[in-house]
Amino acid sequence: MASPGEITTAPVLFDSALLSARQARAQKLGPATFLFDRVADDIEDRLRAVVRKFDHGADIGTAGAGLRDALSGHVGALAHVDLPDIESQGLGLAPASLDLAVSALAFQFVNDLPGVLTQIRRALKPDGLLLAAMIGGDTLTELRQSFAAAEAECEGGVSPRVAPFADLRDAGGLLQRAGFALPVTDLDRIVVRYDNAFALMADLRRMGATNVLLERRRTPTRRATLLRMAQIYTERFADPDGRIRATFDVIWLSGWAPHQSQPKPLKPGSATASLEAAVKRVPK
Repeated sequence: MASPGEITTAPVLFDSALLSARQARAQKLGPATFLFDRVADDIEDRLRAVVRKFDHGADIGTAGAGLRDALSGHVGALAHVDLPDIESQGLGLAPASLDLAVSALAFQFVNDLPGVLTQIRRALKPDGLLLAAMIGGDTLTELRQSFAAAEAECEGGVSPRVAPFADLRDAGGLLQRAGFALPVTDLDRIVVRYDNAFALMADLRRMGATNVLLERRRTPTRRATLLRMAQIYTERFADPDGRIRATFDVIWLSGWAPHQSQPKPLKPGSATASLEAAVKRVPK
């Protein structure tokens, strides 16, 4: 833990330049957008349930213009901050300048997520809203397990292939640490079926979601390892019809910049009825 006044630097896990290149390649290949489309629709639905007018918003790190198009009728003006800009120079947003901050499937690639969340909270006006969705939890657990087993068997070791993902509890803790009021997290588990592991990997390329870890393996995977991985995947994670399952966990984060109008927890000792008295009133 850092001592007071000590400057700490978040570990750099992701290659931001490579991520941009992979996302550009995905656009050329013809992007696979089924996850993004689901998340964009959910963000629109969740904002529709908030009785609030959002005049000034910012899209934090979402690839492409899809989210901005989906929210065009819900936000007066929606600025955009690119992930490479966040990594090199921060958000660049004035304090208390936003009513709303949104992000779709980008936070899982941020090296310093606690720092970015803190910057977002500062950029929000009092009672401004953050609403974001990120990949986390057990996403691609089947692919991770299959690759690990194949590499251990064929190559005698395991290399990092899938980024470490935050879980639901981690996400809630990060919101609290950044100073958000009324933090809420929830998880949407999506199971997609494919003909085989190679069809899944093709979709990951078309999502721009292949390995961008700095510590990734730099040499091509052996053909024998790939074939064994696909075989293990089918043996462990196929349905009776032979198609394989792939798990995608979307973690939702929402929180408000603190404001005096928001509900606050009762102070310790301020309750007007005791638990003992309540228990005594319970019929025998």
